[in-house]
Amino acid sequence: MKGIILAGGSGTRLYPLTKTISKQMLPIYDKPMIYYPLSILMELGIREILIISTPRDINSYKNLFGDGSKLGISVSYEVQNKPRGIADAFIVGRKFIGKSSVTLILGDNVFYGQRLNSILKRSISRENGATIFGYYVNNPMEYGVVEFDKNLNVISIEEKPINPKSNYAIPGLYFYDNNVIEIVKNIAPSNRGELEISDINKEYMKVDKLKVELLEQGISWFDSGTYQGLLNAANFVEMIQKEQRIYIACIEEIAYKKGYINNKQLGKIADSMSKTEYGQYLNSILKGSN
Repeated sequence: MKGIILAGGSGTRLYPLTKTISKQMLPIYDKPMIYYPLSILMELGIREILIISTPRDINSYKNLFGDGSKLGISVSYEVQNKPRGIADAFIVGRKFIGKSSVTLILGDNVFYGQRLNSILKRSISRENGATIFGYYVNNPMEYGVVEFDKNLNVISIEEKPINPKSNYAIPGLYFYDNNVIEIVKNIAPSNRGELEISDINKEYMKVDKLKVELLEQGISWFDSGTYQGLLNAANFVEMIQKEQRIYIACIEEIAYKKGYINNKQLGKIADSMSKTEYGQYLNSILKGSN
């Protein structure tokens, strides 16, 4: 399984914040937004990761992560010259994907919950077909909405429906087998000129190979691509970290606990941020492991 983070787009919903900087480089409390989707992939054990961004912003990500070796992972980069839809990620990233299955996560989505990892690992274990997720919302008219049966087989997908068939919105996290590469070749652009991820999902649904997993029981999801979403996510992260002393999306901690990096490597990273609470937290991990 390989992972793709889609960190492109113009971020117009966040203007003027994003007039000169990529949306996914904006801070969510104490770390860049892109740390949050990256942490999801790393927690799943995905170590080959592709970041797709704009010509203007791609070098910012290269400067931030390099080749990924400091985290014990491999990070590649591709440019999406203009916004062509979420599904375009599989065209831009087809060489990276190769013959593997793939997880796609949007760079402005934040997930957190004690049971989240077990749900995602169950999903990633499926060798065939595709898996999307459902998150209960009170205003489904503002989202892509999924309808499903008692066995979690997807019955319908609608974009911002006037009369929603369920209250379950579809977050920006998707698991696909390798057939996604052929499927995306055959879908047509929508009325807005983009390749829609919902059209890929509908193709899997037609052949009964689309499952939905429900993100419930204490799992939180934020679309941080708006002012309010950005603020809500930051406030949530601050609350959890201050009250529970658990750092959300601490990619260095994940790399260390998974054995991707050793004490010396983590210590070097911690020392480079020694004046911050973040760096002090990394040092406390080292002290606790001794």
